[in-house]
Amino acid sequence: MGLTRPTRQPLLRAALGLFFGAAAAAASDNGRLRLELPENLSGFWEVRAGARTQPDPHATDLSLAETRLQLRYEAEFEAATVKLVPDFLYDGVDGQRRLDLETGQGWLDLREANALFRPGDALDLKIGRQILTWGTGDLLFINDLFPKDWNAFFSGRDQEYLKAPSDAVKLSLFHDLANLDLVFTPCFDPDRFIDGRRISYWNAARDDRAGDDAIVAADRPNRWFRDFELAARLYRNLHGYELALYGYRGFWKSPAGSDPATGNATFPDLNVLGASARGTVGRGIGHAEIGWYDSANDRAGDDPLVRNSELRLLLGYEQELWPDFTAGVQYYLEWMQQYGAYRDALPPGAHAADEFRHVTTLRLTQSLLQQNLTCSLFLFLSPSDHDAYLRPSVNYKLTDTWQAEAGANLFFGEDPWSFFGQFERNNNLYASLRASF
Repeated sequence: MGLTRPTRQPLLRAALGLFFGAAAAAASDNGRLRLELPENLSGFWEVRAGARTQPDPHATDLSLAETRLQLRYEAEFEAATVKLVPDFLYDGVDGQRRLDLETGQGWLDLREANALFRPGDALDLKIGRQILTWGTGDLLFINDLFPKDWNAFFSGRDQEYLKAPSDAVKLSLFHDLANLDLVFTPCFDPDRFIDGRRISYWNAARDDRAGDDAIVAADRPNRWFRDFELAARLYRNLHGYELALYGYRGFWKSPAGSDPATGNATFPDLNVLGASARGTVGRGIGHAEIGWYDSANDRAGDDPLVRNSELRLLLGYEQELWPDFTAGVQYYLEWMQQYGAYRDALPPGAHAADEFRHVTTLRLTQSLLQQNLTCSLFLFLSPSDHDAYLRPSVNYKLTDTWQAEAGANLFFGEDPWSFFGQFERNNNLYASLRASF
C-alpha cells in the first residue's frame, strides 16, 4: 500500500517549504527565487468527503469530512535509516479533538517514526512506530495479527489506512535456508475497532443497533513489558513458491470478551499458529493460509463472555484475464471449536453464531486510458451469515500530481446482528482529491 513518488510541483513544494522551514533556495529559469523541498521529503495533501445513503439514528449523516497533510521523511545516516511519517488531520466528523496517537484521533496521526539498523549483512533491526503486514490474503487476514483500523476502512478512507501502526521492535535474520522475522510489541496494540463513534454496530447487550449513544468502553491491556505481543514468521522461497510458518502470543486484536462486573469489553489472551503458501498456479497466482486460534481464556468453550477458539482457512486465486483486467477470488472459513459447549452456555434469547462461517470474495480491477483510470470492485459475500459487503471505486490520475477518487461502502444482510448486516445503516458514498509531491 505504499505511495509512489510522482513528479514534484514547484508551487506546492514552495508552500510546504515555507510552512516547515525546510526548503532550499534555487534560481529558476527566469531568474526568480524558487524554493525546493529536500529530496528525502515527500507526501500528499488530500480532501475527502462522504455521506450516508440513508438516515441512521445512531450516527451523523456525514461519514467523512476531512483534510489531511501527510509528510514522508526518510534519510540514511551512517548508523541507521530514519523514517518519519506524520499525518496532520482535520476531521469534521469525529468531535474528538484531544490527541490520541493510539486511536489516531485528534490533529495528528503518527503513522511511522522509526530507525532501521543493519548490524550485519544478515541482520536488520527496526525500532519504533511502523506499519507491519504479512500473510497472503487480499483484505482477509489470518496470520497478520497487526492492528487494523476498521473505522477508516468502512467509512471510505484510502485503503492504506486499513493498516494501523505498531509500536514495536522488528528483528529480521536472513539465511540461505530460511529467513526469520521476530516482532516484539512491548505494550499491546489493539485494532482501531468499531466502537460507535463513526460506525453504528449491533449491541448484543441492548439487542439492538447502537452508535454514538452507546460507545464501547474497553479495558485494554496496557502494562508495558507485561501485556506484550510477540509475533514470528519463518519463511523462504522454494522452487518459486513463498512458504511461511507463523506464531503469535498476545490478545484478540478487537474486543472478544466482556467483564461481567463492569460490562466493559475485554481483549482475552490469544495464541496463534499458522502457515501459508503462495505461487504460480496455471496462468495465475494462488495462495493458501491456515491458522489455529487458541483462545487461552476459554479453551473449554463454555464461557459465554469469551470468544471460543477457532480454526481459520483461506484459499485464493488471481489471474489477468486480458490486458489490464485482473480478477481474484477467495474462500475463507472460520470453524468455531467446542461449539456444543458454546451453545449450551448461551443465555436465553441470545443470537447464536454458526459453527462454520463462510466468506467468499471477488475482486475485479480494470485499468483504462493508458492506466490513468482504474475501476475496482471488491465483494465480500457470506452464504452462512446471509450478508454481503460491496466496495466499488474509481480512481483517475488527472496529472502526475493530482488524482481523484470516488467510491462506496455498501452493506447488506438478512439479520441486523450478522457481521456485515449490522452495518447496513452505514452505507456511504465518498470522494477525494489528492495532490502528491
